[in-house]
Amino acid sequence: MNPRGQRNSEEVALRRRSVEIGGYYYRISHQIGDDPEALKVNPTPELTTFGGIKLGWVQGVLIPCLLNIWGVMLFLRISWIVAQAGIAYSVVIIFISGVVCVITTLSLSAICTNGELQGGGVYFLVSRSLGAELGASVGIIFAFANAVAASMNTIGFCDSLNELLKSKNMTIIDNGPNDTRIVGAIALFVMCIICAVGMDWETKTQNFLITIIVTAISNYILGAILGPTTDEELAQGFVGLSVDRAKANWLPDYRFSEGEFYGFFSVFAIYFPAVTGVQAGANICGDLKDPGTAIPKGTLIALGISITTYLVMASLSGAGALRDASGVVNDPAVDSCKPNCPYGLHNNYQIMHLMAFWSPLIYAGCWAATLSTALTNLLSVPRLIQALGLDRVYPGLIFFSKRYGKHGEPYRGYVLVFCVSVSFLLIADLNMIAPLITNFYLASYALINFCTFHAAFFKPISWRPRFRFFNTWLSLGGFVLCLAIMMVISWVMALLTTFIFITLYLLVLYRKPEASWGSSTEAQRYQETITSILNISHRTANIKSFNPQLLVLAGKPGSRPWLLDMGGLLTKVGSFMLVADIVTTKLTLAERQKRRLAAEEIYRKEKFRAFYILLQEFSYEQGILALLQAAGIGRIAPNVLLLGYKHNWTVSSHETLLTYYRMIRASFKFGMSVSILRVPSNMRLPDSLMVARGANLDTNSVGRDDEDSTSVVRGPGRGPAAGPSFVDTGEQPLSQESPHSRAVTVMNSDSDLEIDSPLRYVADDQMPDQRFGCVVAV
Repeated sequence: MNPRGQRNSEEVALRRRSVEIGGYYYRISHQIGDDPEALKVNPTPELTTFGGIKLGWVQGVLIPCLLNIWGVMLFLRISWIVAQAGIAYSVVIIFISGVVCVITTLSLSAICTNGELQGGGVYFLVSRSLGAELGASVGIIFAFANAVAASMNTIGFCDSLNELLKSKNMTIIDNGPNDTRIVGAIALFVMCIICAVGMDWETKTQNFLITIIVTAISNYILGAILGPTTDEELAQGFVGLSVDRAKANWLPDYRFSEGEFYGFFSVFAIYFPAVTGVQAGANICGDLKDPGTAIPKGTLIALGISITTYLVMASLSGAGALRDASGVVNDPAVDSCKPNCPYGLHNNYQIMHLMAFWSPLIYAGCWAATLSTALTNLLSVPRLIQALGLDRVYPGLIFFSKRYGKHGEPYRGYVLVFCVSVSFLLIADLNMIAPLITNFYLASYALINFCTFHAAFFKPISWRPRFRFFNTWLSLGGFVLCLAIMMVISWVMALLTTFIFITLYLLVLYRKPEASWGSSTEAQRYQETITSILNISHRTANIKSFNPQLLVLAGKPGSRPWLLDMGGLLTKVGSFMLVADIVTTKLTLAERQKRRLAAEEIYRKEKFRAFYILLQEFSYEQGILALLQAAGIGRIAPNVLLLGYKHNWTVSSHETLLTYYRMIRASFKFGMSVSILRVPSNMRLPDSLMVARGANLDTNSVGRDDEDSTSVVRGPGRGPAAGPSFVDTGEQPLSQESPHSRAVTVMNSDSDLEIDSPLRYVADDQMPDQRFGCVVAV
């Protein structure tokens, strides 16, 4: 390509860029207009369940938490846990789980009482406390854990049903995994329909289920106290409460079971999902009348009741039943078949039916406990996914944010959670699923505790929880405890959970969602920034640490793309620029916001390290003097003035030229360097195009649109005026009689302006490179 053709292509590209940058301002101006209400930018829509039913602390927190905690482990695994770990270590397992849950509940209560709560559950709490990155990551993990927990409890229901059918010599297909898959899929579908019908139907179902569970627990306690009534019960391992039996079952007896040898922490992993219902109230916080009061009160009471229930039932199982039993009536050595006995705590998951006063009621209680927990899980996940979609954190979840009906039901979310739950239901093995979700729940609890610690430690101005019974270091201890338990249970699963969490975190970090919720991480960044600025200001300056910190007189957003480009090149590595816009008239709030939003969009799109400053009701000279003295903070202040070359100085008034000169002189007076950017006239846009972009073409202003590369002044009967270029030549100024002599004299007329090498005038046709010209005086 010949040089002329290359230059033409460069000119076309440069003009296209000017139109693109200027278009940002025009687009924002067109969208906003003059309505100040349009300037209220809120990237996060409201998450409350609009028009929904509002629940109190009993119906909205206490009962859902109890239903979630009284799950599959209560009737199907607590006796097996006692057989493996013994009464002593079962109490330790329940105690450690209780400590984790109590600390998490205290942390959760502190977060819940810090401001107004909306829908979204744990995701809303964490994201508004630690930011969108951590909140979205833990929200996805928590939603996944709840969906899998729904399948785990459904499997427990199916196992109990299979045992009942087996005892009646009945079967569907194989009285095993295939029956579990068929019945479980139907049960999940029905529960999703119940949840989708609405909160009122789900609440009525919960009341019915909690009544059955409480009756079944009472039935079991009564039967254990009364003792065995038949020889068959004795032969199958139920010998009645006694101190001797409690002593025999006091210590652990870990065994190989279902393809795995169990120890303390593997048994803990099986049990821990039983107490993961403390967040049930927070999951539907958008449906509560007063979540700040209801969540702490209801959750703590539910936790106390449920832990007491597990301790009582574990103690009764260990003190009233054998670990191994043959099932042979009148067998003198009923446990001689050990370790291959068909009955006993180790071998029969249905031993609670044997110990109960009326066994059919235990079946009803088991089904109510498992289905109620699954129902609570299925109810919370779609709302969490809906909140993530409304916040537009992950693009793939926006589809699930649509609301249906007067209560804003997330029907699409129900379809998603049904598919996920059914996929894990196909495993049909409760002991295999339980450890999987334990790590996810522990990770969620660890983040909740860390949220409270982080907020309480950095103390942002927005951190004012009404709940006072929490401690900063106790929350940190809960965070460390959760991580330690994760690693001890299964370091492989812990690393996998961590990898998934980091991946989700980095994905949000890469997308940079436009969300600002006043989180504690923002407060931490603010405090660290202020501390860094103070430290820099207190240090002695050194030439090696010099950075060009620019004050750019670019005027109205979009009117001087060349100045912004030059400033961006100078500051793109480790520095910044303050972009000034001086307006002599008074602007309305809408006009000021319009300019600010347009400038911020330009900086974001072009990745400029820039800050926009707008001064109104100042003359240009007064505004520049104010900026030179007051712009910046401490050492983080401009040290270079970047302005456009006044190409139309040959036709400007004498006062305008004096103002331009005083501006440069004042920069030297306050110890700043000056950089003047010149772009030849053939690179500048015509006036008509500038007007179309919304730029201001006030050709009589100084330091504004007539002095840089984007304005054109046409003389009578000729093309664009060819303004002079100032270049540092190291020679004395040429003496010449021309219209430019007056301007050159002005530029060199004051003795206060000390420049080592004078400025020489060079005509446009003498410039070796027609693209750019620049003069820097220090």
